[in-house]
Amino acid sequence: MTIPVGTNAPLSAEVPDRDGSRALNRVPATAPASIETQQFRSQVGHITRQSGVFFAGTIFTAILGYLFKIYLARVLGAEALGIYALGITLVGLIGVFNTLGLLHSAVRYVAVYQASGKPEQLRALLWTGGAILLAANLFFAGVLLAVGRPVAIRFYHSPALVRYLPLFALLMLPNVLNSFYSRALQGYKDVSRRTLIMNVIGSPLTMALALVLIAAGLGLRGYILAQILSAVIVLVLLLAAVRTLTPQAARFSARHLARVEPEVWSFSASVLGIGLLEFLIVQADKISLGFYLGAREVGIYSVAAAMVAYVPLILHSVNQIFSPTIADLHARGGVALLGRLFQSLTKWVVSLTLPLAIVMIVFARSIMRIFGHDFEAGWPILVIGTAGQLVNCGVGSVGFLLLMSGNEKRLMKVQSVMSVVMVALCFALIPIWGIVGAAVGAAATNIGMNLWNLAEVRRTLRLSPYNRSYIHLILPTIVTLAGALALKRNAALFRHDWIAIGCAAVVAYLLFAAVAVAFGLDPDDRLIARAVWSRIRGMFGTLPAEVQP
Repeated sequence: MTIPVGTNAPLSAEVPDRDGSRALNRVPATAPASIETQQFRSQVGHITRQSGVFFAGTIFTAILGYLFKIYLARVLGAEALGIYALGITLVGLIGVFNTLGLLHSAVRYVAVYQASGKPEQLRALLWTGGAILLAANLFFAGVLLAVGRPVAIRFYHSPALVRYLPLFALLMLPNVLNSFYSRALQGYKDVSRRTLIMNVIGSPLTMALALVLIAAGLGLRGYILAQILSAVIVLVLLLAAVRTLTPQAARFSARHLARVEPEVWSFSASVLGIGLLEFLIVQADKISLGFYLGAREVGIYSVAAAMVAYVPLILHSVNQIFSPTIADLHARGGVALLGRLFQSLTKWVVSLTLPLAIVMIVFARSIMRIFGHDFEAGWPILVIGTAGQLVNCGVGSVGFLLLMSGNEKRLMKVQSVMSVVMVALCFALIPIWGIVGAAVGAAATNIGMNLWNLAEVRRTLRLSPYNRSYIHLILPTIVTLAGALALKRNAALFRHDWIAIGCAAVVAYLLFAAVAVAFGLDPDDRLIARAVWSRIRGMFGTLPAEVQP
């Protein structure tokens, strides 16, 4: 077992229980402050390095994706994008079951088996698990073809969706394996390689192929075919990367394929239930819109929802590497270090998200107008959804803290209740308010679920992301909001919406950073700032040392 600072001493006097109930009431073994700081610095360095790579890759993909979404919206139109969104809901529903709950198991147990030196169990998870997934998805592809037609015609009232079902079924096969092996890379804590394959190679490849096939006159069919071809290439690259990181004793061998451990299946069963609940929470709005309104409104809503998905990019970047870190530290009883990381990382997630969220809210109408005048009506969805995502970022990695610490049943309880709330709100509000009702339901569910998860983390793990230093974020937020509003009032000077939005984003981050630094950073903030700055210097070359935080 490797400790980040190079010592083989455990981080606590006893190994915690699987559900964390006893360990969290114990006081971790006493360690000198300097050693604890070294552990914190080591973890922060690793998290910022890996999440920084993921964030850079995600930003690269996000920029290309934003431009590509504009192209799709203008070329395919709201109707075709609505049909695609409805097809994705069908794939997503079956996708709840066709992963067999193994995706999060790959993150958790790859990290656990690697740390505890269990090559046989690791081999079974990676290769037997992958074979089981492939076999299961051949079955579920048939299910999609069998049930998709009546759902498309009778429930969604969209017969045009039927002719695309075989392509959606084919897309499922490589996509589920890509998800599994990309999570395995996450379990190995090699997010940078995962990002390179998925974001830097996979996403641009999909866009390039789609441009060619759509230009050839294939329309929406060409877009889906591009995703299939790209997914197959990405799968080959992921398999090669996983094989490289896997110890020799755990690599694929047809002669030594062992069974996946019952503990993995038990965890996966819980995750499967969580996945079904997540599907209801994430897709209930689109399903309800498809039932009540039609493909065009779903298309407008899906574009706005896709823009909202950019708000928590920082949180997602941190979660990519923090989630296996949670499993690792919790298994070794490092509760104090875990709490310190949770608190510091959440504050930085909030700080780096606020400027973007402010610009999204202030310039919501302008952002949606870029996609075409048909999509401008979706600006309230952008405002409401961004508000909900701010709460998501404000509580930090609470869901992963429950999941990766063995408290998945608590997470399932929260999601069970909130999925019912989500469905009820959508079916109650959409007939009254249309797409705005769907946005209100989704945001209310998001807020309620995250606050409840936070309460469960505080009750079970005795951890909280907050301290008095959050007061220092108030002034930077006010100044940034004032700057964004001032630019909005003078947006006509920029002549183009996209120029005004881009300038506003740059100004917002500069204002927030300047006021935040001037207002003062605590020691942990300065440590993280130096780690982030070193990542930036590494990406853009050596910058003057005197401008370091």
